[in-house]
Amino acid sequence: MRYVLPAAVALLAIAIGVAAVVLGEADDSPGLQALGAALVIATIAFGVRMLLRRRSR
Repeated sequence: MRYVLPAAVALLAIAIGVAAVVLGEADDSPGLQALGAALVIATIAFGVRMLLRRRSR
């Protein structure tokens, strides 16, 4: 149960990042694509880091 809220927030952040990449491609905006990609990568890295820290305890 304690993974539900962080997982929901992570999925929302990834969805927003993917939408930013798609909309940035449609508008030919490399800055928006970079921000979207950075958001997705940072969310995945934070999630993996959180899982590894909880597992080591």
